[in-house]
Amino acid sequence: QVQLVESGGGLVQAGDSLRLSCAASGRNMSNYAMGWFRQAPGKEREIVSAISRYGGEIWYQDSVKGRFRITADNAKNTLYLQMERLKPEDTAVYYCAAKSSGYGHLYYTSRTEYDYWGQGTQVTVSA
Repeated sequence: QVQLVESGGGLVQAGDSLRLSCAASGRNMSNYAMGWFRQAPGKEREIVSAISRYGGEIWYQDSVKGRFRITADNAKNTLYLQMERLKPEDTAVYYCAAKSSGYGHLYYTSRTEYDYWGQGTQVTVSA
């Protein structure tokens, strides 16, 4: 079993950058496919980015392509989401999630496929 703790959120202005971190404990993150999700007020939780267990396959939601970058540092057991050129519509609570089974070369984009979740970190982007 893995425990996930997000950090790095905050209040920024449009155009600014933030780096979110997701620290994993209990088991090494290399055993899991990982993902970043977000949930804005009144909206469903949506996938932002996903990375395969082996780290070679990555997926981004169209709205963040070219602005966000997901990386996994297995030595530090930490998942990152580097966010550039932030927009007000990026405002949401951001969650990291881990999927405990599946093929090493696959990423997963459905929230129902993930087994473990962090508590979330708030990102607010002002216009």
